Amino acid sequence: MTRHKLGFWILTALVVGNMVGSGIFMLPRSLSAAASPAGVILAWIATGLGVLTLALVFGSLAVRKPELSGGPQIYAKELFREGSQGSLIAGFMSTWGYWVGNIAGFVAVITTFASYLSAFFPVLTSDKVWVDFGGFTLKAGNVLTFLVCSLLLWGTHAICLKGMKGAGRLNFIATATKVIGFVLFIVIALFAFQQSNIGPFLAPRTNESGETLGLLSQVNAAAVATLWAFIGVESAMVFAARARRKQDIRRATIAGLLISIVLYVGISMLTMGLLTQEQLMASQNPLVDGISAVTGPIGGKLLAGLGLISLLGSTIGWVLLSAEVPFQAAKLGVFLPSFSKENGKGMPKVSLWVSNALGQILLLSTVSGSISAAFDFIIYIATLAYLVPYLIASLYHLKLIWTGETYALRKERVSEGIIAGLAAIYSLWVIIAGTADLKTFLLGVALIVSGILFYPLLRRHRKTGNKTA
Repeated sequence: MTRHKLGFWILTALVVGNMVGSGIFMLPRSLSAAASPAGVILAWIATGLGVLTLALVFGSLAVRKPELSGGPQIYAKELFREGSQGSLIAGFMSTWGYWVGNIAGFVAVITTFASYLSAFFPVLTSDKVWVDFGGFTLKAGNVLTFLVCSLLLWGTHAICLKGMKGAGRLNFIATATKVIGFVLFIVIALFAFQQSNIGPFLAPRTNESGETLGLLSQVNAAAVATLWAFIGVESAMVFAARARRKQDIRRATIAGLLISIVLYVGISMLTMGLLTQEQLMASQNPLVDGISAVTGPIGGKLLAGLGLISLLGSTIGWVLLSAEVPFQAAKLGVFLPSFSKENGKGMPKVSLWVSNALGQILLLSTVSGSISAAFDFIIYIATLAYLVPYLIASLYHLKLIWTGETYALRKERVSEGIIAGLAAIYSLWVIIAGTADLKTFLLGVALIVSGILFYPLLRRHRKTGNKTA
């Protein structure tokens, strides 16, 4: 049974499903806190153009180097001499960081699922104290949220173990449903938009230290949040080894990106016209609160239901992606070999179990704080884990263009060289903007560097394998 069975529509659904996940539900609040409307618009423009160059880089690399699959981080090993120590450690460390970043991604989706489920079960936000010991307070809502999140995680785990075809179809159905629903949201919001809710188009914001942020600083802050919306644009590329046609990877990446841009920009900007800035920044469910202000509680319940369907699909897509990353890396010899093991359905069983076990640990963040706080914390720790592989892919593309490998026409090298250069500059800019905060930088570095604890296991296996050979 061949694994190359993911066609254009399934791949596109994976891109849209993974991109339009938790971000579309929580970003209106995050963006309002980070920047004024002018800063938000400029951040969307910068991010949209920047991610478009990245999407073109991913698509080109998937066609030119089809043997390198599993995500943008895999190209780190190709920046060094083949078989060298530098190639091995670069491949392992970049895969480690990107893999754990992906785990943080699906945990963010799951915590958002719990947030929207609270529209039907308010007990999930209950402040009733169950345990109060020292400085630690355990509330009923936090415990119930943790249990719901855990149930969704392991339910998705069971679905994924049954095979890529079934999981991919479920993701496609959920993605199609969410796209239709969000288009309806945009139409309703267009008619209900209140310009007075926008507030000053250009107004200062303050950071956690109380410092006033000008327009450029606001754009930098919002750009990190808007980039989170586009995390997952590389999803088709991660599943390159399972694609029916290599050309579908590029087409699905571009199509998924364009669909997601329309949904994200439309919804994030229009939500600002449904709620005041104060209401938006305080909201745990900004889309539900926004539509409820227009249609009443029934509209809010319907949108919350759509959100649940959407997030179920996104959870499937993210769990699949998180398991695929170390699985493909292990097959290429730059990750722990046990992660290359499959079950009878061709699914990476060890990778699924370990990825979801780590996700379960991250879900503990919901026990001690609000859902929105957990979401923000997860974005913090995953920022560098995503941005560094994006920069790596751009640099590797530039290397191919410089050497002329896989290129026959000079015209192609020039045009793709400009795109790859812009993608590298964009990635570097967002890394600098996203890690300007010391907390973000240290957490991101700790996330990536933590992999060094397991690197000796890979070295030991490689030495054993060479002696056996």
